[in-house]
Parts: sequence; structure tokens; C-alpha cells
Amino acid sequence: KMEAVGQLTGGLAHDFNNLLTVVIGNLELLEMRTDDPKLHELVNEALEASNLGAALTSQLLSFSKSQSLAPESVDLNGLVKTMLPILERTFDEQIDIETQLADDLHATLADPGQIESAILNLAINARDAMLDGGTLTIETRNVELDADFTAALVDVTPGGYVCLAVTDTGGGMSPETQSRAFEPFFTTKGPGAGSGLGLSMVYGFAKQSGGHVAIYSEIGQGTTVNLFLPTVTATAGANREAKPAYVAAAKGETVLVVEDDPKVLRLTVTRLEELGYQVISATNGPKAMDILKQQLDIDLVLTDVVMPGGMTGFDVADQALALRPDLKILLATGYAKGVEPRDEASAKTDHRILRKPYGMKELARTLRELLDGSAL
Repeated sequence: KMEAVGQLTGGLAHDFNNLLTVVIGNLELLEMRTDDPKLHELVNEALEASNLGAALTSQLLSFSKSQSLAPESVDLNGLVKTMLPILERTFDEQIDIETQLADDLHATLADPGQIESAILNLAINARDAMLDGGTLTIETRNVELDADFTAALVDVTPGGYVCLAVTDTGGGMSPETQSRAFEPFFTTKGPGAGSGLGLSMVYGFAKQSGGHVAIYSEIGQGTTVNLFLPTVTATAGANREAKPAYVAAAKGETVLVVEDDPKVLRLTVTRLEELGYQVISATNGPKAMDILKQQLDIDLVLTDVVMPGGMTGFDVADQALALRPDLKILLATGYAKGVEPRDEASAKTDHRILRKPYGMKELARTLRELLDGSAL
């Protein structure tokens, strides 16, 4: 669907650019040939409107992956730091800006100007989602997207990426809104409050750069937009297609997976079984607790953080440990580090967190570290 819409908008943008070239050129000639102040005023207004139209078609070209890019090796951390003063001036005092920048971040191969535009668009969307204030978190990290994860995506190649995550603590998006968020001109803002092209431009830039963009959102909790850009060393060659060497697999352990999204649950169960684990699954917290009370041979609980059924992943973790203190707990979340939704009154213990999307290699390593008691 997005490919079809992209082709349509790209064609329209190209044709409108041709029309606007003629309009703007003739207006400029007209401006040069008259000394009448009133006519100058009319021509200037027409030129202003035409230039806005040209800017609009440029945004449509961004979505249709038809813009001209100048990719180069970029230090994403440094670029985020240069953007912070601009964002601080753009936001009011009700919104705090926090950063979680990886120390070992790889360089990415992308157009730095377009990255800046993407950060600004994502930050403004986050600001508009927090009308009563909140926290904007910008995070960077290295991510390995494996074949299992990319199989369900369009035009995404397995390999190494740099992830830029922008998280707000606003009202979140419904599944319906998430499914249309990248469409051109789709917006939930009021009239005059936005063109609905911000996320579309980010989407087009990511795809044209060989990357990917994904939204993780829960109603009442907030939203994280993850922008994945290829690393400098990542190429379309054989090294990106090579099957990763997964670290130590299972040693006969049983894992209880708690996840409400059926696609994520199916993928997680498949991965764990491929690693050799015995797997039991539950779609919410109460069901997970029923299983834990009946089955004693469970070694680890892997649970999503935000779920229906009245229990968060932190609730599951705390109640599971109260029931079975020897259990290992691993929580999975799409939120940025440090802003995972939790009820402070009901969750007192720090737990190991795996952030979505995670690769099979990272999952395998984290499980072994927890189960073997390795240094984390």
C-alpha cells in the first residue's frame, strides 16, 4: 500500500513541480516589468503561495523516495547533541528533554541534513502529543536486525543498523492510527496544526537510505518512533546476508513467554524453540500467574511490559518473584531506556530489560547471561 501511495505522490509531485516552475517563472518576469506597488504586493503574495506549493511537493518527493540524498558517514550522537539547543528553544518548560546515547555507537551512512530534519519532525510530533507536559527522550543504540525479524517487513535487509529512538510520554496511538501514521496528509491534529507530512518524510528518507522506521505505542502510555539507518560497514553484500552465529543455546530450560500481540508472541516462541528452549505462552498477566502456580519447572519469564488484563510486565515480574524467588525475569519493551511505563507503587525491583526490536543473537545472549548468572 505504501509503495503504491508513494508512486502516486511521486508522480503528482513531479507534475506539480513542472507547473509551479512555469507559474513562479512568469510571476518573477511580471514582477520585473511593473513598478506599481499594488501589483508588486499581489505578485509577492502569489510567489509566496507558489513557493509554499514547491515546498509541499518537495515533502511529497521525500515520501516517494525520490529526493536527492547526499549520504556520508555520520556520527549520530554528535548530530543529536548539535540539535539539542534547537529543540530546547522549540519546546516549553513543561517538557523535559533527556538523552540516552550509546557510548559505542557505530557510524551510519546517511544524509546528515535529512537526519536533522527527521529528528526535528519526530521531536515536534512528540511535543504535540504532550500538551500537558512530559518527557521527550532521544536514544541511540546499535541494533542487529536478523532474518526472522526482517522477514515480515518490506525492503528491509538483515544486518547491522544504528537506531535513533524518539519517545514521548503523551497519550499514545490507537492501532488504527499507527497503521496509517506514515500516510501522506494523515494527521490527528486539528485544522491548521499540521500537514500530516512529518512522519511521511521520515518514512521516505528511511526507506531511500536503506533503513526502516517503526512505531511502538500504547494508549495512555506514550509513543516511541524507531528510525533504523544502516551502519557504514553494513553493505548489501554477503556479509549482511550471512547467518549470525548465535551464542550458547538452551540447556534444557523452560521459558514462559507473556505477550499480548499474537505476531510478536508467535515470533518469540519460534525463536526460543529454535534455540532449544521449552516454551509455554500466555497472552496476559493473570494467565501467566495461573500457569506459574500450576507448573513448577519454569526457569525464566519473558514478559512484555504493557499488556491488557490489568497487569503490566512489572506486575507480572514482582508477583512471579513473590511466588517463586528463584525465577529469572526478562522484560521486553519498545520504549526507550529509562521511560518504560510502570506503576512505582507496585514495582519495587529492578529487572533486566530487552528493548524491541531485538535480534535472535541478543535474545540468546541475554537469556544465557540471566540463566547462567553471568556478569550483565
